[in-house]
Amino acid sequence: MSAAHPRYAKIACEKGGVATDRIARFRQAGVSIWLDVLSRDLLESGEFATLVLNGWVSGVTSNPTIFANAITKSTRYDNQLRAALAAGMRDSQELFFELALEDVRRAAAVLRPVHRSSGGGDGFVSFECTPDLAEATEATVAQATMLWKRLDLPNVMIKVPATNAGVTAIEQLTVRGVNVNVTLLFSVDRYEQVIEAYLSGLESRVAQGLPIDSLRSVASFFVSRVDAKVDPQLDAGSPLRGRVAIANAQRAYGHYRERFAGKRWAQLQQQGAMTQRPLWASTGTKNAAYSDVLYVEQLIARDVINTMPEATLLAFADHGYVSVFDADAAERVISEATAAGIDLHPITAQLEREGIEAFRTSYDQLLRCIAAKAARLAVPTT
Repeated sequence: MSAAHPRYAKIACEKGGVATDRIARFRQAGVSIWLDVLSRDLLESGEFATLVLNGWVSGVTSNPTIFANAITKSTRYDNQLRAALAAGMRDSQELFFELALEDVRRAAAVLRPVHRSSGGGDGFVSFECTPDLAEATEATVAQATMLWKRLDLPNVMIKVPATNAGVTAIEQLTVRGVNVNVTLLFSVDRYEQVIEAYLSGLESRVAQGLPIDSLRSVASFFVSRVDAKVDPQLDAGSPLRGRVAIANAQRAYGHYRERFAGKRWAQLQQQGAMTQRPLWASTGTKNAAYSDVLYVEQLIARDVINTMPEATLLAFADHGYVSVFDADAAERVISEATAAGIDLHPITAQLEREGIEAFRTSYDQLLRCIAAKAARLAVPTT
């Protein structure tokens, strides 16, 4: 997403053109677009600022894999790394925070006008807790709180995975007033736990006389990876192929609408509470036989966020279609999938484990990369 991709900026600058009109209609349907990549190249090339200014993108997210790719493949971090080493910084994780949090600050500055104009409902940058803490509640709470205080920005979210330990951490962090992006959500059952953690956290703050009007949270529901697991279990000609992941996410949206309504929510709303917006993650199409905008077109609904890879954003701008999904159809798809022998419970549990492991692998790679770069500068790290 750097100057190596000039078509990105070129298409984004076509104000009034067909591409920009498609993005405008998408946003008018109630969807926010967040970019699923953050890097120094993207920031310093000016492309991120262009996308935000022209209304294509209103947020950005990151994770260990994203930063591993960014730092490994770019020399733009080297001067900052040299300065940190010269100042006596040696620990590889602390060096990672030093580099990555600077990207978060820069992106947050670009997005501040969006944050202000949306009344604090959009314009966020997300930064993830390190994946080695995914199964440790107290350590996650401690690190997330540290990162939140270190950044000290209203339009930042700290990402916490929706593991068993993570759900407890989400409630505690909400009580502490930390904006949380709940990540690696695959199942509706786990999503219910996440919503409950957020609501309970808000209620605890109210009971303590603490404000909740500036607190924000999103719940990142992963999509395409579900089809990647389900499709091989279906017959080659099954009409359910490429539909179960979408139906799973659509059901989650139905739970969002149900839980953020009624007397309990109304009482929190009176105190200024904002809903925990659903966020569709992993929306790039992994099966070449499917439309490259499948997981964008089929998941358009008010109040949601779609985090898109560069290729998916460009594809939607080129030929995407705005429609509204049928919630009843989603229930039929899930019922038919169950009848066909698909059990989503073990599938989503496996995806959660694999997601954590993939992030751990990327994080380990990232620390090795930073250590190697420091060694090339002739300064050892721990």
